[in-house]
This record gives sequence, structure tokens and C-alpha cells, in this order.
Amino acid sequence: MKQFIVQQNEAGQRLDKLLLKILNKAPQSFIYKMLRKKNIVLNGKKADGSEKLAVNDEIKLFLSDATIEQFQETLYTIQADYQLDIIYEDSNILIMNKPFGVLSQKAEKDDISLVEYMISYLLSSGQMTKEQLISFRPGMCNRLDRNTSGLIIAGKSLLGLQEMAKLFKHRHVDKYYLCIVKGRVERNQRIEGYLQKDTAKNMVSIRKEQADHSDYICTEYEPLAYSSENNRRGIKGNYTLLQVKLITGRSHQIRAHLASIGHPVLGDFKYGEQKTNLYFKSSYGLSHQLLHSYRIVFPAIEGELAYLSGKEFKAEPPELFCRAWGDMVKTQ
Repeated sequence: MKQFIVQQNEAGQRLDKLLLKILNKAPQSFIYKMLRKKNIVLNGKKADGSEKLAVNDEIKLFLSDATIEQFQETLYTIQADYQLDIIYEDSNILIMNKPFGVLSQKAEKDDISLVEYMISYLLSSGQMTKEQLISFRPGMCNRLDRNTSGLIIAGKSLLGLQEMAKLFKHRHVDKYYLCIVKGRVERNQRIEGYLQKDTAKNMVSIRKEQADHSDYICTEYEPLAYSSENNRRGIKGNYTLLQVKLITGRSHQIRAHLASIGHPVLGDFKYGEQKTNLYFKSSYGLSHQLLHSYRIVFPAIEGELAYLSGKEFKAEPPELFCRAWGDMVKTQ
């Protein structure tokens, strides 16, 4: 017999949903059969699986250890070789500075992403146990492309995940990016369009008019500084350090939208200018876009996460970003 006491992160869901997490290799038919036969009971009584769980509810599984082991799969192993860059942490959320080259979450089954690194941190720091991870999985509340660096928010608790998901869904969180773009951007602007995704090629295209399977996009940007003609490395051409604010948040939006108006992000080999990118790859080893999520501002929040209202978090750009821009503006 095994006993589970429902915790805060497990409350509010149906009993059958939790049982399918606890016995994650068991078919639904097995779960319902065990409920009918009272081999699984809730608070000492027969249940059908539709019951909504509350904190401190007691679930008993009158199953052998061998049966439980047969239907339970260990999902996580500690990734000891990775150090999170934590900007902010409380009991509900974790804000990290993601380096380029790291997935926000798995794309394939065997991938190791920031989710796995975060869970390793929570396990090794004693904030969670492997038993707790059976029924609740912390996860990312927003995403960044693999080769985009910067601020990313994770939910450590069910409350954190749910409330952050609502804020991002309704676009209440202000997200600002820094990027270096080709050309001289003279003024602040708000641009709109429609983004169409080619899933097979993992690329998007930007249209002025709505088309089938296209999504409305809106991007704001502000030039912060310009490159110098007499720079340290003799880098030719004009470049602008741009602050970008996402009004909508679509896949590849910033990169594709800026490229569509003639200001591709430096280092973007998918949508950018290849001759320029190859020069910076040769000179700096640059193999990824210089796009960095550097600032997040929370709105007024009601409820249990009200303590985050109006708070602002920043993450400095990576060393390569700063070095490339520094060489563009410093005179000889």
C-alpha cells in the first residue's frame, strides 16, 4: 500500500488526472479498474476519478510495490554540469538569464533544456523531491529561441505557472529586447503585419495583408545608439543598437519583422544578411543572432502574486554582444 497526501501543487485537479501522473506508464483503463475495485480510494472512500482534489486529501493505493514500480517511470536525472544564472527567485517563480544555445524546453524526447537544468537545481537544492516531481512538473512560462539569450520566467509552483500563464496570454507583461541591426534606424516606430509559419522549414514570412494561416504581429522599436565610422576594428557599414518591445509574441517575430523592413539582426543566418554575418563569424566567431531579452516589467497584479506588481528585472547582454558593439562604437 502507498499513501499520497495532496499538496498545494496538486490541488484543484481531478483525481484521475493526478493518478495518471503518479502511475505515468499505466493505461487509463487500469486506473479506472482500480478505482472500481476500491484498490485506489480517496479519503478512505470509493471514488470514480472525477473528484476535484483539495489540499490534505488522502489517496491510498492498495497495490503491490512491484505493480507501482511497473507503472512508474523516473522522468528526471540531475544535470550536475550546469549552473543557472538566476536573476530572481521566490517560492512561486524563478527568473533566469538564459544563454544562447540552450533550449527553453525540449523539442525532442532526448533533448536537455532549461527545464531539465531548472529541475536539477530544485532537486539538488532540496526545494523539491523526485516524489513531488511525479505529480507536478515545474516549467517555463515564456519561451526564447535556442540562440536568443536573456530573461525567461519559470513557474516553480502550480500557482506560479497558472498566474504567469495568464499574464503572458493576455500580454500584460512588458518584454524588452536589445539587438544590433544592420543599417541606421533613425526614429522610434511601431510596425504591424502578418506572420506566416512554414513548419517544415522552421521559418516564417512577413506579409502586409492577412493570408491563410497567418497571425497578426506588432513590434515597437527605439534606436539607442549608432556605430561609429572610425571604430576600433575598422568595421564597415552602419549599425544600430535597438531596443525592441514585443506587443505580440510570435515565433521568430523580432528577427523576421526587422529583416522585412531592411534591418536584419546581426548574426541571424536564417533571416539576415549573409555577407555581413560571415564577416562577424570570421572576426568574432559569431554563430548566433545578437538578440537579448534584457528587461521584463510586471503590471499591477491582484491575488497571491500581488507582491510582483510593478517590479522590473534586467539581465545584461552576453560578453560577445557587448564586445561586438563596443568595437563598433569605440574610435581608434
